[in-house]
Amino acid sequence: MFLQERDKETLTNFLRENLLHPVSVKFFTQELECETCHDARLLLQEVVALSPLLKLEVYNFLLDKERVNAYGIDRVPAIVLEGEKDYGIRFYGIPAGYEFSGFVETMVWVSRRTTDCTEATKEALRTLSQPVSIEVLVTPTCPYCPQAVVLAHKMAMESDFVRSAMVEATEFPHLVQRYQVRAVPKIVINGVVSFEGALPEEQFLTWILKATNQ
Repeated sequence: MFLQERDKETLTNFLRENLLHPVSVKFFTQELECETCHDARLLLQEVVALSPLLKLEVYNFLLDKERVNAYGIDRVPAIVLEGEKDYGIRFYGIPAGYEFSGFVETMVWVSRRTTDCTEATKEALRTLSQPVSIEVLVTPTCPYCPQAVVLAHKMAMESDFVRSAMVEATEFPHLVQRYQVRAVPKIVINGVVSFEGALPEEQFLTWILKATNQ
């Protein structure tokens, strides 16, 4: 059990007040090869049980290749939060510690089918004409990371060209080495442009436009 009874009651009330439409929680796992997959699945089961608007679907990373390929999943554990469509929102690694709040907040935005991004941001994202991949590398002990994760996911909701992923750094050390992560949150765009810190929305958008030469 990950959530204490008091936490379950608080979260149940929060979800009842804030979720508007159904959210499909798709979980990709391979428990024989993945140390955190079992715990991630248990956590998701506890959360989904708290609201009738949440539905959990579990897929085997090795066996369910059609689903794995359809959602572009290349590592586990992986979580997709899907509303009326796939917004390109991914969580790689267990969303524990401070990241749990970012996970719950993202569920709320997906359930609302809209974000609170400024009109200027939405307009700028509508001008994108090429794919943008945002990876936000985090750790469970980083209090600033959820802000960066949620903002990246909002950007994905606002543009079909943007995909965003939370990456729990300690679970994927090869990415820590590849991106030379020395502090979190570390945001990597299209694998080449990167910055550190939970930047305000306008500055975050500037980096996205820079990565696409706009």
